Amino acid sequence: IGFYKQHLTYLSEAAVNPDKRRYAVHGEAEKHFIDLDVYGDSARFLPRRWEAAVEKYGEDSLRRHGIAPWYIPLAMRRLTEAFRTGKKEEVLRLSADLGHYLADIHVPLHTTRNYNGQLTGQEGIHAFWESRLPELFAEDYDLWIGQAEYMPHPENEIWQAVFNAHAAVDSVLSFERALSATVPDAEKYAYEERGGALVRTYSRPFSARYHRMLRGQAERQMRAAVRMAGNCWYTCWVNAGQPELLPVSGGPVFTDTLTAGSHSKRPVDIRPED
Repeated sequence: IGFYKQHLTYLSEAAVNPDKRRYAVHGEAEKHFIDLDVYGDSARFLPRRWEAAVEKYGEDSLRRHGIAPWYIPLAMRRLTEAFRTGKKEEVLRLSADLGHYLADIHVPLHTTRNYNGQLTGQEGIHAFWESRLPELFAEDYDLWIGQAEYMPHPENEIWQAVFNAHAAVDSVLSFERALSATVPDAEKYAYEERGGALVRTYSRPFSARYHRMLRGQAERQMRAAVRMAGNCWYTCWVNAGQPELLPVSGGPVFTDTLTAGSHSKRPVDIRPED
C-alpha cells in the first residue's frame, strides 16, 4: 500500500490512458467491453480461455464484440512479470491500465451492444451512468473497501464481475426510460459551463431522481471495481514472489524477499496458476 500511495497522483492521471489510446491504437478499443447479449443464452458458457474461445467463435468475431474478460488475465500476467523483474515504471503503467479495464467491466453498459442506448432511443445514457452520476454523488459514496485479498482463480472472478454488471443493464435502461416518460426535456436537461463553453447535460434534479431509482447501484459497482483492482494488484504481487517495494529515489526499486535474508517478512507459499 505504501508503494501505491506514493505514486497515487501518477496512477490517478494514468488511469485514463487506455481511453486516450482507444481510437488511436489498433486493437485497443476491444479491451474495454464485451457484448454479452450477442451470445444470447450461451454467454454463461463462453470459454474462459482465449484459445478455446478463438477456436469456437473465431478471433475476428470475438474482437468485434469485445474481449475484456479474456484480456484482463493477460494484463495481470504482464503486471506479475513487471513485479518479478523490478521494473518500477512498468509496474505503475500496467497497474493503471489494469485498473481501467477492471473498472470498465463493472459498468453495465460495457457489457451490451446497446452500450449508449442507441438501440432504444436513449443516446447519451452511457456517460449519464458512468460519468454524470459519480460526478454529482460520489462524494457520498463509501469507497473504503479494506484489505486486498489474494485471488486463487482470478479468471472466474473477472467473468463473474462481467455477469453481475450485465445483470444490471435492464434496470439502467428501463429506469431511465420510465423516468424520461414523466419529465419534459426542459427539466431533463440543463446547460452547464465546461471548459469555457456551455454544454447540455442531464439536470441535477433528473439525475438525483434516477440515482434514487437505482438504489445505490452506481456506488455498489464502484465499490466492486475498487475491490477487484486492489485484489488483482495484490494477486500479481504475490504471484511475483512478494518482492519488497523500496521507494528509494535513485536506488533499487525492488528487493526480492525470497532471497533477501535480512527481512523478517517471509512470503506465503502461493503460486500462480500458469
